[in-house]
Amino acid sequence: MTIPSPIHVIGGGLAGSEAAWQIARAGVPVVIHEMRRPGVTTDAHHTDSLAELVCSNSFRSDDWEHNAVGLLHAEMRALDSIIMACGDAHQVPAGGALAVDREGFAEAVTDRLHAHPLVTVQREEIAGLPPEDWDNVIVATGPLTSPALADAILKLTGEESLSFFDAIAPIVHADSIDFDTAWRQSRYDKEGPGGDAAAYVNCPMDKTQYEAFIDALLNGPKAEFKAWENVPYFDGCLPIEVMAERGRETLRHGPMKPVGLTNPRDPMVKSYAIVQLRQDNALGTLFNMVGFQTKLKHGAQAEVFRMIPGLQDAQFARLGGLHRNTYLNSPKLLDRQLRLKAMPRLRFAGQVTGVEGYVESAAMGLLTGRLAAAERLAQSGLGRPLEAPPVHTAMGALVEHITGGHLEGPGSSSKFQPMNINYGLLPPLEAPKVDEAGVKIPLKERGRAKKRLMSIRALEALKAWRDAA
Repeated sequence: MTIPSPIHVIGGGLAGSEAAWQIARAGVPVVIHEMRRPGVTTDAHHTDSLAELVCSNSFRSDDWEHNAVGLLHAEMRALDSIIMACGDAHQVPAGGALAVDREGFAEAVTDRLHAHPLVTVQREEIAGLPPEDWDNVIVATGPLTSPALADAILKLTGEESLSFFDAIAPIVHADSIDFDTAWRQSRYDKEGPGGDAAAYVNCPMDKTQYEAFIDALLNGPKAEFKAWENVPYFDGCLPIEVMAERGRETLRHGPMKPVGLTNPRDPMVKSYAIVQLRQDNALGTLFNMVGFQTKLKHGAQAEVFRMIPGLQDAQFARLGGLHRNTYLNSPKLLDRQLRLKAMPRLRFAGQVTGVEGYVESAAMGLLTGRLAAAERLAQSGLGRPLEAPPVHTAMGALVEHITGGHLEGPGSSSKFQPMNINYGLLPPLEAPKVDEAGVKIPLKERGRAKKRLMSIRALEALKAWRDAA
């Protein structure tokens, strides 16, 4: 049998790794071009492993019935996702979420790709557009697309900008946390995939402590990058100081909300605010400060965050930071095959398409890998082209949003922004308003029932799409 020509994947992050895996599993050779190598790294990466996690170690909720991210997990598992398989194999306690040991996870993805006979990994930067004889290319360069490639895309598309700010949260050594003050509990005691209902460390604040903390956040020195100062933040990953600037109570109703948690040392007194930390590695020696992305200068971070009760002696394995993110104006530039309209030999995957989040990025890598492989096999007379999944699926809904679902144009002042998966992207579905006995179902219960019905519909549609491919 004739072996098809290789497909080239630029970028070895979550999306690029997933795309390459799907291509190889389809029987098509694939070359991953990854710029990170000894002596060459990025502002956010610390290793040269494929699929390195640069921010949180959480893939968020694993509840496929009532959470759109959990639904996306289920869809990816049904499609033999390497990211989900390695994530499941290296999970750490995280309540209702799927969180992973970041080093074990990245090493597992790297090892599996290197071991596949159809996968070649080349450590090199692709500066500018890829060579013209590469007729099937996936650009999965993620949040830190090299300047040369970004500039080439800008010139090709006529766009003015591809960037926005992103921020990462600090990581604390577990043995420096004061457990005479802090305690372990997941919100509402919810168990995660590993069965742990006490996966988070909780640090309580009273009102006086909270107000002093907000003052310190607002007054602390911030990292500023003049070259990027006209670049917007993504609302789903705002630095904590930016949230505080929007109102003194914002954090107390966001990442520091005190609901669903009870201090075992004083169960009758409700905390005014609570800071949560989530396990970051399999050993349980590192904890990530949940929702604490920050642009405070490093010298100020330790001082400000040690104001948090339970973290007064905290030692930091990593401080937070600010880095640039990059994405396309996808509704204008990409077709539903995720190909660049101006140069169809180029597909795009991951955050660069305008999805936000680890799982969403990997899902777009999975999809582009399957689309590119199907196209190559069809060209070789070994198969037929593949369409994107139906919009009733989580993956199909993401494709619909980034290639045409966003409202922009006459009468709309909004601009295309990165989007996490959510049920609002899927076609609506009505849940029953009364039960079998004719009793009215409470609105909250109807909402959960609606999400479950939408998830069931999505998985059935995905299975039909997969089996027909």
